[in-house]
Amino acid sequence: MARVALVTGGSRGIGAAISKGLKAAGYKVAANYAGNDEAASKFKSETGIPVYKWSVADYEACQAGIRQVEADLGPVEVLVNNAGITRDAMFHRMTPAQWREVIDTNLNGVFNMTHPIWNGMRERKFGRIITISSINGQKGQAGQTNYSAAKAGDIGFTKALAQEGARAGITVNVIAPGYIGTEMVQAIDPEVLKTKIIPLIPVGRLGTPEEIARAVVFLASEEGGFITGSTLSINGGQYMM
Repeated sequence: MARVALVTGGSRGIGAAISKGLKAAGYKVAANYAGNDEAASKFKSETGIPVYKWSVADYEACQAGIRQVEADLGPVEVLVNNAGITRDAMFHRMTPAQWREVIDTNLNGVFNMTHPIWNGMRERKFGRIITISSINGQKGQAGQTNYSAAKAGDIGFTKALAQEGARAGITVNVIAPGYIGTEMVQAIDPEVLKTKIIPLIPVGRLGTPEEIARAVVFLASEEGGFITGSTLSINGGQYMM
């Protein structure tokens, strides 16, 4: 029987590529989204993947959403924590609201999604939790103290939880993308991309969402079962740990 995979932020950008990649690999996929009804509806009609709307920043909403997914598809055995936002500002101009919004979604959201499914994974002796962090959670980035802190926190969360899940057959890993050619990145001024960003990437190009998706599919698979507590950097050599 096909395993059930739940992808947060799963109807756009990297998340959409992950959802489609998992479906192509034979999983029953549910895609969570937070607010863009039009994009979610289009994604559902194009892919046939069911979509579910809730904010990962709200623990009770996550509990209710997961219950609905499991009622519709079955127990969640693969969780991809992909949902994330930015509220960029230099620190001296950053507001408490900008800090909280990013921490609530990008870090607390990982707890809010993982906690309700954890006991079920332990009971079934199988689980795959894959969190999408960022190169900026590894190296930091000016203007993103909130984002970098949250994404670094995701890595620490993963390393700790991987130790708890290992004996129960649950792997917990992080993927840290660099600059990926999503709609958001492609919206950057082409001259800035050409002169300021791509020269920092040794392979000389942006990554693709599908390259992130292929890594997720592998980590979710039976073949990825000996990998846990790891951070897989997919950044074209821009930052090497």
